[in-house]
Amino acid sequence: MEKLYKTTGTVGAGNIALGIIMIVTGVVAGILTIVGGGRLLAGRKKIMF
Repeated sequence: MEKLYKTTGTVGAGNIALGIIMIVTGVVAGILTIVGGGRLLAGRKKIMF
């Protein structure tokens, strides 16, 4: 029984770490998208069609 608790604790800690990494990655991707969109909006006056 003790071994089961250790295993589930390790797996739980790994899942929490993976979740934090995924949240940080999502936030960074969102920031980069907003910055890229802002640059496109700022440069739209220079584009001719």
